[in-house]
Amino acid sequence: MKRIKSWRLSLGWQILLGLVIGIILGACFYENIKFITFATNLGDAFINLISMVVLPIVMSSLIVGIANMGDLRKLGRIGVKTLIYFEILSTIAFIIGMVISNLAHLGSMVDLNQLTKTDISTYLKTAKTTHANLGSVLMSIIPTNIFASLGNNDMLPVVFFSSIFGLGLASIGEKGQVVIDFLNAVSATMFKITGWVMHVAPFGVAGLIGATVAKLGLASLKPLSLFILMAYATMIFFILVILGITSRLFGFKITEQLLVVKDELILAFTTASSEVTLPRLMDKSVKLGVDQSIGAFVIPTGYTFNLDGSAIYQGLAVIFVAQAYHINLSLSQQLTLLFVLMLTSKGMAGTPGASFVVLLATVGTVGIPTSGIALIAGIDRLVDMGRTVVNVIGNMTATLVIGKSENEFNQETHDRYVASFKK
Repeated sequence: MKRIKSWRLSLGWQILLGLVIGIILGACFYENIKFITFATNLGDAFINLISMVVLPIVMSSLIVGIANMGDLRKLGRIGVKTLIYFEILSTIAFIIGMVISNLAHLGSMVDLNQLTKTDISTYLKTAKTTHANLGSVLMSIIPTNIFASLGNNDMLPVVFFSSIFGLGLASIGEKGQVVIDFLNAVSATMFKITGWVMHVAPFGVAGLIGATVAKLGLASLKPLSLFILMAYATMIFFILVILGITSRLFGFKITEQLLVVKDELILAFTTASSEVTLPRLMDKSVKLGVDQSIGAFVIPTGYTFNLDGSAIYQGLAVIFVAQAYHINLSLSQQLTLLFVLMLTSKGMAGTPGASFVVLLATVGTVGIPTSGIALIAGIDRLVDMGRTVVNVIGNMTATLVIGKSENEFNQETHDRYVASFKK
C-alpha cells in the first residue's frame, strides 16, 4: 500500500493565517475591552516565551564563537568594521527617508483636523530623562553586574561580557574546554526550545494584530493611509535597491536572502518585534556559511545599532510632520535634522519606544511642534511592522557582508542551503 503523505502548512503560512484571523477578530471586536485584554495577553505571552531564550542563546553562542576565534585583535577589527558598516547604512536610510518625504510632499495633503492625537506622555518623559549622546551609550556597554544586565534584557552589555569571557576561555586552553562543551549544550538546548515555542507563533500573531485592530479600528487609518503607503514603498526600495546593491558588491543576492529568511520576515512583520527572530536568524546565518563567531556578534549588536527601518521611518516622519504644519525647512535645517537624527538614534539605543523618543528629541531643533508626533503615534504599530522587516533583513545582510570581508564564509555551504529553498 502507498503511504499517504500528511499535508501541513509551513510556519510562514501558519503565521499569515494567524495574521488574517487576528485582523478579522479585531474588526469584529472593535473597542471590546475584554477581547483587547485577552488578545494582548496572548501576544505578550508569545513575545515573553521568545525573550526567555534570546539572551541564553546569544550568550552561549557568542562565548563559544569568540573562544574558538581566540584573537583579541581580530575581535576588535570585526567590532570596528561592524559599527562602520552600521553607521554607513543607517545614514543612507535617514537620507532616503528625508529625500522621498520631500519629493512626495504628502504631509501638505493631510488635514490636521481629521487626525486624532495619541497620548505620548510616556515618550516625552523618556526623551527628557534619557541622555542622547554616544558617550553614554558606549559607557552603558560595560556592565557593572552581568546578572542585572541579563535580568534587564540589556543586549549590548551581554555581548560585551560574552566577548571578554570567550577570550578568557581561549586564553586558558584545554582547561576551558569543559565550559565550552557545556555552553554548546546550552545553545543546542535553547535552539530546541525555540523550535517548540515557534509552534505557538500563529496564536501570538493573531493576538498581537487582533488587539491592534480592535484598538484602532480600520476607519482610523484613512487619514494617514498616504503616509503608511509612502513608508512601505520606501522600505521596499531600501531592501531591493540599497541592500540589493550592497549584497551584490560582496557576491550575494538579496532575493536569495529574502527566500531563506522569509518565515522570519513574516514573523517580524506580524509581531513587529525583531527579538523574536533572533534565535532563528543566528541559526540560519551559520547555515548560510557564516562562521558562528561572526553571526553571534553581528546580529545581536545589529539589534541596537543597525536599525535601518527605524532610520527610514524617522527620516520620513520628521519631514512629513513639518509639511503637515506647513513648515518649510531649508536645506541647512534639514542637514541639521540629519545630523541630530544620527546622534540621537545612537543615544537612544535600547530605549523603549526608541523611534518616538528619537523624533521627540529631534523635531524641536528646527521648530517643529512636538505635539505633531502625537498625530502619527496611532499608526506607529502598523508602520513598525514594516520597519521591523527592514531591520531583520538588514542584519542578515550585514552578517553575510562582515563574514565575507573577514574570510569567515563558506560559499559551498551557502549555495547548498540556498538551493534547498529553491527546490
